Amino acid sequence: MLRAYVIVFLLFLYAPILLLPVFAFNSGTVIAFPLDGFTLHWFAELAVTKALHEAVVNSLIIAAVTAVISTALGVAAARAGVRYRFPGKAAALGLIMVPLVLPEIIVAVSLLVVVVQIMGWDLSMGTIIAAHVLICTPFATAILNASFQNLDPSLEEAAVDLGESRSSTFRLITLPLIMPGIIAALLISFTISLDEFIIAFFLSGSEPTLPVYIWSMLRFPRLIPVVMALGTILVVLSVLLLTLAEISRRRGLRRAGVKDKGGFL
Repeated sequence: MLRAYVIVFLLFLYAPILLLPVFAFNSGTVIAFPLDGFTLHWFAELAVTKALHEAVVNSLIIAAVTAVISTALGVAAARAGVRYRFPGKAAALGLIMVPLVLPEIIVAVSLLVVVVQIMGWDLSMGTIIAAHVLICTPFATAILNASFQNLDPSLEEAAVDLGESRSSTFRLITLPLIMPGIIAALLISFTISLDEFIIAFFLSGSEPTLPVYIWSMLRFPRLIPVVMALGTILVVLSVLLLTLAEISRRRGLRRAGVKDKGGFL
C-alpha cells in the first residue's frame, strides 16, 4: 500500500509538468482538451522574441556567477566543518543552513528592505546574485560535506610529510579528490539559481530573469502556448543538469569506495 501511495503521489505531483510538452506542440491557443493539432510554431516564436533572449542571458549570467561563488563558499564551509574544531562551530554551520528552512517570500522581503532601505542600493543583477548565493550556499555545503567526510585525512597528511605545503596539498591532492562533489555543487547551484522566481521577482529591477519574464508573459493569454514551449525546454535542461550532478556525485562516492546511501540531501 505504501508503494502504491508513493506512485500515486508522484503522478499527482508531476502530471502538470508532463502536460507541458503536450500543449507546447498544440496548434491551438486555448490550454484545454481536445487538442487542435501538431505544430512547432510556439518554439519558433521563442527564437524571434528579443526580450526573451535578454532574460535568458541575464539568467545564465546570474546562475553562472552564483554557482561559482556558492561552490567556493561551500568548499570553505564544508572543509571547516569536517576538518577543524573551533568555538561556535555548530552555530556557524547551523546559520549557513538557515535559508533551507526559511520561506523564500520572507527571505525576499527581508533582502528587499535591507538592499533598498538600509543599504540604499539600486536593484540590479548584482542584488539577485547576492541573494541567490545566500540560498544556494547551503546546498553546495551539504553536497561538499559528504565529499570531505569521504576523503581520508591521511592522504593530506602524507603529502605534507613529503614536503608539500598546505596550499599545494589542497591544490594537488584535495581538490582532485573532491572534484566530483564540486561539479555536483556547481550544477545544483546553477539549476537552483536558474529556476528561482520569488527572490528574483523582488530584486530584479529593470533586468528581469527568465522566470520573472515568464511570469510577465502569463498576463497575455495568446502567449501562454509560448510559455508552455519555454517551460518544456527548461524542464528538459533542468533534468539534464540534475542527472549530470547525480552522476558526478555517484562517481565521487565510487572513487572514495563509499556505499551510496541516497541523493544529495
